[in-house]
Amino acid sequence: MNFSDISDVLLYMVPALIIAMIAYYFFSQNFKMETARLHYLLNKDNNKHSLPMRLQAYERMTLFLERIKPSKLLIRVTPSSSKKNDYEELLIANIEQEFEHNLAQQIYISSECWTIITTAKNATIQLIRKANLPESTDSANKLREVVLKEMMEKQSPSDAALAFIKQEVNELW
Repeated sequence: MNFSDISDVLLYMVPALIIAMIAYYFFSQNFKMETARLHYLLNKDNNKHSLPMRLQAYERMTLFLERIKPSKLLIRVTPSSSKKNDYEELLIANIEQEFEHNLAQQIYISSECWTIITTAKNATIQLIRKANLPESTDSANKLREVVLKEMMEKQSPSDAALAFIKQEVNELW
């Protein structure tokens, strides 16, 4: 084989290589677009089924936060005796029971939202315990008064969590 034969083979190979590279580029782009389309369709199908469940979870957690708001909790849960410690335990048990009833909802909401809800629950419990500490709080009715008075002065822990839930639900659309 001489040099001209080698140059002829190379001249025939160069266009073939260029066409092969162009074909590879187009096939890889087509593959990427098809993968993205399938991913989009799968996401769309998943959202079709999971979105109602997620919205229901947000609704249930909203209801939970509304139920543990101190102003509403104190109206709904009346003291069974005049002892402040018994009433404190009753209120906290009611909050914990509501929370345990909604534990499964954490699967459908973001971990950040769940953390905020848990923090609101714990802050409400702390608020009740703090209101029970002073010596001036000597009965269940006085405990109710102290908690309600504190709620008039500042925002309920549930309000901040409710605002976060509303923001997160708005992002779903």
